[in-house]
Amino acid sequence: MLLLLNGILVLPMTRSSSNSKLRLGLRLLVAGLFLLPIIWMVTAALRPPGSPLSSSIRLLPTRITLQNFSRVWQLVPLGRYLLNSLLVVGIAVPLTLVTSSWAGFSISQLPLSSQRRWIILSLAVLMVPGVALWSTRFLIFKILGWYNTIWALIAPAWMGTSPFYVLMFYRAFRRIPREMYESARLDGAGVLQTWRRIALPIARPTTIGVALLSFIFYWGDFISPLLYLRSEKYYTLPVGLQLLQQMGYSDWPLLMAAAVIATAVPLVLFLLVQPFFARVDGN
Repeated sequence: MLLLLNGILVLPMTRSSSNSKLRLGLRLLVAGLFLLPIIWMVTAALRPPGSPLSSSIRLLPTRITLQNFSRVWQLVPLGRYLLNSLLVVGIAVPLTLVTSSWAGFSISQLPLSSQRRWIILSLAVLMVPGVALWSTRFLIFKILGWYNTIWALIAPAWMGTSPFYVLMFYRAFRRIPREMYESARLDGAGVLQTWRRIALPIARPTTIGVALLSFIFYWGDFISPLLYLRSEKYYTLPVGLQLLQQMGYSDWPLLMAAAVIATAVPLVLFLLVQPFFARVDGN
């Protein structure tokens, strides 16, 4: 949603002042529609504890309180869950970028016939449902000693997390002229040097996109902690939200306060990478 909103907000302005005002009004309207759920979530978190959801569209509650945010930290060890989630994404996202970009770069350097075979294989693996891998991964983690450890959540990053990320990098590296790779080889650059100094800098927009997608994937992963973790000290933030929901299904202000905390980190991350998107659009 944030990426789509970013694309709308950076549409080029026309020279006509009337058209510019019209486009600005359309941008604000579409931005308001996309931001409305976030605004509703924040205002719901500011309601008194235990308050029912409003039956009418009212953005600001009659009584504003921050008590729900303090109650979240008291009911569950949200700080520990938050640190676990940050640890997972802090390791998994860079590892995903390295492994998926290596795989995409390797495929792009193969002959055309071999590229087609690997692309077909990647698409076939992409169509395998995730539920079919749960039992196999569980057995592998038990053998490796990763069961009930944080490494069970990071393990997919060793294989690029998803074939889709590999195909994204392959597409970006495939568009780089062959002459640039040949020039690097003539200058004595090895495979890793060519990947690091030529391919990866040119594919910076793809790198940022894969980083955001993998961050969202690991940040919102709820199934893996339930399947591969037994100790509460390793739980991540999505599991903490589920624990809060089990404590009180009708305490919507408390649940919305926890949701605001969970949404704040991806939102801040998007705001930090916003200049990179604007720079790419400007180029």
